[in-house]
Amino acid sequence: MGGHSHWKGIKEKKGAADAKRGKLFAKLLRAIEVSARQGDPNPDNNPTLADAIQRARDASMPKENIERAIKRASGDLAGENWERIFYEGYAAGGVAMLCDALTNNRNRTSQDLRAIFRKHGGNLAEPGAVQWLFDRKGVVLIDKAAASEDDVMTTALDAGADDVRDQEGEWEVVADPGVFNDLKASLEKAGIKILSGEVTMLPQNTVPVDGADARAVLKMMEALEDHDDVQSVYANFDIPESVLAEVG
Repeated sequence: MGGHSHWKGIKEKKGAADAKRGKLFAKLLRAIEVSARQGDPNPDNNPTLADAIQRARDASMPKENIERAIKRASGDLAGENWERIFYEGYAAGGVAMLCDALTNNRNRTSQDLRAIFRKHGGNLAEPGAVQWLFDRKGVVLIDKAAASEDDVMTTALDAGADDVRDQEGEWEVVADPGVFNDLKASLEKAGIKILSGEVTMLPQNTVPVDGADARAVLKMMEALEDHDDVQSVYANFDIPESVLAEVG
């Protein structure tokens, strides 16, 4: 899944632009509020909330903004009624797409995403059509120059990781979400610098696409990720690095 790692890096660079920071903050705050409302407002007892807070911190969100979102979730401050919905479908080349959305208007979001899928040569599918192709996992990326495979393997597996994979210039550590925070803490304690870490949806298998189909898939990814209600987009594409580099 090196292509996905490269794509993530490209998106992080684009997302760091000041022009997009307002939209990014709005999405992150929405995720914090929903995670806190649906579970324990204490991140120590709510891994999903802890992950949402960490993503907000990684984006340099002020602490008071995070605290206000949690207060809205607990009813201490007024907030909107958001719900989490997974939208599923297919892109060009038969690539499976899974969109994690937080919306206060299910009909509006469905219509918008259906139009995006159709515009880029795909189609929105019924619930359950593709979600079974993905597993929820914690993923940590480590620069190969920062640690040897033996050091990463020993520390990660001792912390409960499932696997350590060779992804070109990086080590990809995969773990169950329940041990994700402990895994990161163990790697940091061992002096192993982490490039990125997140709880995500990993595809069980990938679909190779190239040429026009690959470009259509990437354009759809960008359009979906840019939608205000979409938190994350997961896909099972395997696209050549040369094509990914074109959008870098």
